[in-house]
Amino acid sequence: MRQVKPGETLLLCRCGRSSRLPDCVSACPDLLELRPEREQFLLLCRCARSQCLPYCDGSHNQPATGVKARWRRFWRGL
Repeated sequence: MRQVKPGETLLLCRCGRSSRLPDCVSACPDLLELRPEREQFLLLCRCARSQCLPYCDGSHNQPATGVKARWRRFWRGL
C-alpha cells in the first residue's frame, strides 16, 4: 500500500520485469505514468503475479476456503 499525493509523479511497472516493483526503473514501453489528482492510498503489486499490474489483485495469496480462514486472513491483514 502506498500513499500518494497531488503533484507527485509515479512511474509504475506494468510488465513485471522491474527489479524494484512496483516502481519502473527503466524506459520500458509498458511504463504507467501516474499523476494523482487527490491524496489516496494505492494497493500496488510487488510480486509481479497480478493480472492487472501495477495494481495488486491478491494473486500472491492462496485461496482461503471457508469463513473461518477468510476471517483470519482479514484480521491478519489489518
